[in-house]
Amino acid sequence: MENRKLKIRDLTLRDGQQSLFATRLSQAEIDKLLPYYENAGFYIMEVWGGAVPDSVMRYLDESPWDRLRTVAKAMGGRSLLSALSRGRNLFGYVPYPDYVLRGFYEEAIKNGLNVMRIFDALNDIDNVRESIKMINELGGIADGAVCYTVDPKAPEAPKPGFFGRLFGKKAAEPEMIFTDEYFVEKAREMERIGAKMITLKDMAGLVTPARAASIISKLKAALTVPVDFHTHCTPGYGLASSVMAIINGVDILDTNIWWFGGGSAAPAIELVYLFAKKLGVEIDVNMEAVGEIRDRLLDARRSLADFDLNKDHMPRPFDPLKDTLPASVEADLDRAVAAAKAGDYDTLLDACHAIEAYFGFPKPNELVKNAEVPGGMYSNMVAQLKALGASDLLEDAMALIPMVRRDAGLVPLVTPTSQIVGAQAVNVAIDRKKGQPDYSNCSNQFISLVKGEYGHTPVAITAEFREKITGSPVEKPYDVSSYKEPDSAGLATNNEEKLLLALLPTVANGFLKRRRAEEAAAAAPAPAAKEEAAPAAAAEPITGPVQRAPMGGRVVEIAVKPGQTVAKGDVLLVYEAMKMENDINSEMAGTVKRVLVAPDEVVSTDQPLVEFE
Repeated sequence: MENRKLKIRDLTLRDGQQSLFATRLSQAEIDKLLPYYENAGFYIMEVWGGAVPDSVMRYLDESPWDRLRTVAKAMGGRSLLSALSRGRNLFGYVPYPDYVLRGFYEEAIKNGLNVMRIFDALNDIDNVRESIKMINELGGIADGAVCYTVDPKAPEAPKPGFFGRLFGKKAAEPEMIFTDEYFVEKAREMERIGAKMITLKDMAGLVTPARAASIISKLKAALTVPVDFHTHCTPGYGLASSVMAIINGVDILDTNIWWFGGGSAAPAIELVYLFAKKLGVEIDVNMEAVGEIRDRLLDARRSLADFDLNKDHMPRPFDPLKDTLPASVEADLDRAVAAAKAGDYDTLLDACHAIEAYFGFPKPNELVKNAEVPGGMYSNMVAQLKALGASDLLEDAMALIPMVRRDAGLVPLVTPTSQIVGAQAVNVAIDRKKGQPDYSNCSNQFISLVKGEYGHTPVAITAEFREKITGSPVEKPYDVSSYKEPDSAGLATNNEEKLLLALLPTVANGFLKRRRAEEAAAAAPAPAAKEEAAPAAAAEPITGPVQRAPMGGRVVEIAVKPGQTVAKGDVLLVYEAMKMENDINSEMAGTVKRVLVAPDEVVSTDQPLVEFE
């Protein structure tokens, strides 16, 4: 392995902050870091896509386009800039028509993006085909990502015929779906349709060292394009599996810088550097410049304390170029390398965990490991349930994720399916808390997933479950002609803003309304002194039956008016919770007396929404 160079994709400014801090890193904090990134020499910097376009508008009131432009201008081409695209779902949570995809890709490349990492949450190649083609045509670099996932554990007390229904075999011998060959064949297909590099995307950190060795070696043998390995440390495999990926010839490795590494994020580059030295592999990065970023990244992390699950247990400071390691850590490094070369994966894991424990990185998360979920999904569920005042539901919801995933066709858990499955697990937890049957409340996106609008699931959804959720046993693919472009009149002033509305209509609507209001206020004359308002009349007490919010969220649309007669099951309003839009269907037949909420209003769990006569 001597003289071999390992390229690095730095995830700190996108996936690192998304996995650890719910994508709350502000542009002001990023601006402080960019001058030090110039000389780092990262092959690729991931800075955009994923949850960034949504989150910077939703939580930070910032423009996604400004973020991309600012980073591109500061870097001046010194590193390739990459974004994460969900294929047909782009950076959103529903399928989009081709013209929306092309519009975003074209603007992104125009604004400095180089590499688009493209994946599909179902590993449905049909959903990435057009994106790969478009990126190549527009002068970008198409990076095809295959989503890693595992076959589900058998339930502790399986229902008779469960696996027979799921896999077509007896429960004792379920067919393995997610074999090495499954992932290699997906990668081959992506290379055939034009991908210029291939990523094994392990969003939940479930690639064990043994699987890293077998899959990476097979990908290297099967492909002619560079291979990238992307993983997370949440369940405790990330560092050890990265070592095995290096040994087995991976070309590019995804890492974060110290304060944004480990835990539910990818491994820290500093630990990878220590292993690479032992292996005789050169990390193709300026580690002195990385140290300058690291010194300033601590303040950035402190600014995110409200979203930092480990703010009281941060890693100890470490500079791999200057600090002397204790003899015990040196011994663990040597033990890990010897075990890795010998294929002794238990010893490799034990040594890696000892090294991470010495530096103060989080221990393996057993809850996440058993539920088989990505770290970003976990941190977002924590943040969103906290905001909704429903943190007590977290453990129940996490435990329900495997069941919901099996019911929905064994989908890999990566955005948007991670959000869809996670939100639905919360809904089922609420159903059970209220004594209602499972799936009494389903998000519109979960219904669409089960219907077939997101594509073909790895395992076919049963006709019985599809009928239960959608009302029909028949699979129905996404119909491009059904896409309704949002009305941008009066809101969008340019193509970039129109694209934001097309991608995330609810979030972009509020974001652009604030921009237009600011512009109007700046142009308006100073307001005259206001007369003192008369006291507000007391609210009329509620005397009739009401429909309540099953979960806290924000009202998107009102579908009924006072005096309107509705049947049981009619849509009363649409509201958004945990980034999913939910129809509120009437629980009764009757006449609407009052609508008790307004569009854009934030409602709490059990808050009255509609009063009936």
